[in-house]
Amino acid sequence: MTTSDAPKSSISTLKGLIPFLLPYKRQFFLAGIALVVAACATLAIPYAFRQMIDLGFGGGDRNIQHVDLTFLALFGVAVILGIATAARFYMVSWLGERVTADIRNAVYSHVVTQSPEFFETTRTGEVLSRLTTDTTLIQAVVGTSISMALRNMLLFIGGLVMLFVTSPKLSSIIIVLLTAVVLPIVYFGRRVRKLSRDSQDRIADASAMAGEILNAMPTVQAFTHEKLEAYRFSSSVENAFGTAMRRIRARSMLTVLVILLVFGTIVFVLWLGAHEVIQGKMSGGELGQFILYASIVAGAIGALSEVMGEAQRAAGATERLLELMAVCSTIQSPKQPLALPQRTASGASLTLNDIGFFYPSRPDTAALAHLSLQIAPGETVAVVGSSGAGKTTLFQLLLRFYDPQKGKIELDGVNIRNLDLQVLRDSIGIVPQDTIIFSADAMENIRYGRADASDAEVIAAAKMAAAHEFIERLPEGYHSFLGERGVRLSGGQRQRIAIARAMLKNPPLLLLDEATSALDAESERLVQGALEAAMQGRTTLIIAHRLATVQRADRIIVMEHGHIVETGTHASLVAQGGIYANLASLQFNQFQD
Repeated sequence: MTTSDAPKSSISTLKGLIPFLLPYKRQFFLAGIALVVAACATLAIPYAFRQMIDLGFGGGDRNIQHVDLTFLALFGVAVILGIATAARFYMVSWLGERVTADIRNAVYSHVVTQSPEFFETTRTGEVLSRLTTDTTLIQAVVGTSISMALRNMLLFIGGLVMLFVTSPKLSSIIIVLLTAVVLPIVYFGRRVRKLSRDSQDRIADASAMAGEILNAMPTVQAFTHEKLEAYRFSSSVENAFGTAMRRIRARSMLTVLVILLVFGTIVFVLWLGAHEVIQGKMSGGELGQFILYASIVAGAIGALSEVMGEAQRAAGATERLLELMAVCSTIQSPKQPLALPQRTASGASLTLNDIGFFYPSRPDTAALAHLSLQIAPGETVAVVGSSGAGKTTLFQLLLRFYDPQKGKIELDGVNIRNLDLQVLRDSIGIVPQDTIIFSADAMENIRYGRADASDAEVIAAAKMAAAHEFIERLPEGYHSFLGERGVRLSGGQRQRIAIARAMLKNPPLLLLDEATSALDAESERLVQGALEAAMQGRTTLIIAHRLATVQRADRIIVMEHGHIVETGTHASLVAQGGIYANLASLQFNQFQD
């Protein structure tokens, strides 16, 4: 949705923050009390000055005593004002921090439930920008701007009332003139909001680009594209800067117009007031009181215009966050999920019936077509084929990262669409081709397979995955930090961590996506033995380009263009002389029966 066609094109967008504010009514109430007390103390000051001028400067001991009492009262008002202002600042700052933390938690919790389809079209850097930059703007509004707006609104209304009490004639003139100030505020306020949204979008673009490049630095440096990527990022930053400057110019124009119009109006009215004093229609104290209240009203209007600018920026940020929160994952758990049958010692059964699937980003190309497959409990099935044949897609459908447009998948006789997502995925262990290592120690990385596993269970899983020996050699053993994305480990070591993670989970269905692709010959031998032990008592699907890893499978399925084209054992498929035989001939010097 662009800014131009967004239906929520005003500060009313900030209403979307109400659900995050409602839990803290008590804190808002206390902040409101402090706010009212501070505003009342501020509005009492001009009246005290009037008394001092009219009654205290006439000479005599009585007047001196009056001046003393007036200044003592002013000091008392200052004490009340200071305490109330400090209390207001503390409460609203707490609210800003608390509400911002709640928003970040809510947005992040919502994003991590999205299906891969969401991340096909949304860049990670843009999400991070919304979690940081946008929420910081909202923090400024909740923690400062709302309080300032309410404070200045009270001062504006209170000051306006006291202006009419002091001089109805002059007040009527000043109100008529100040009304004209509203027009430029409204016009430039809308322009500032539009530019604020554009500015945030450009910042998000720069963040997304930076995140993408920093995650691919080895590739960037290998192709010597450092200068090119620096130039691209610089162009993106300059674009964001240009948009920000347009916003700043609009706000500057708004500020200068407000100040000129407001203070020009006040100066004109004060000129009229001076003539009233000269003609004896007002006292000097009344004019002084009027001047102070007019200053309070003018200051309140100026502050409100500043707050309006901040609120416009926050409205753009809020709109972006609400757009993110409004995205609903296409993959949802059913409202009344079914239960899986009790697990058997032999593993899970799996049935795919006439599956047809298109990726949302490629709706004209079938990733899988008319695919039917039945796997018995405890069976080991290998899936081979050239790149793009649909092997990884099959795994993604089993995990319900996507739903097929046609056909159904059953786990132990239950349609996986009728299962709770957590129950389904808890029943499946996967060793992906691209191993993800988190910024934590080895113990916690393996424990990711099952959060409640004990240290002994983690170590046992590592031993099964042939990972124990190299982990023990790390500087701090299992408590060694593995670096961001596992940069301190080799590819084979990262793969064995992933295998240990899947073994710790101990699922009835095991998916191995090129599980030994990154291993050297010795590590592959060790892991292959561990995998064979892990396959006992569970159903296993193996994707492999290296056919040496699938020869012992109970059944081998050959896929091409989303179809199953051959099925059999290694020996029978070689004897057929088809696609599998051709693949095997490329990898083996001679066929092995």
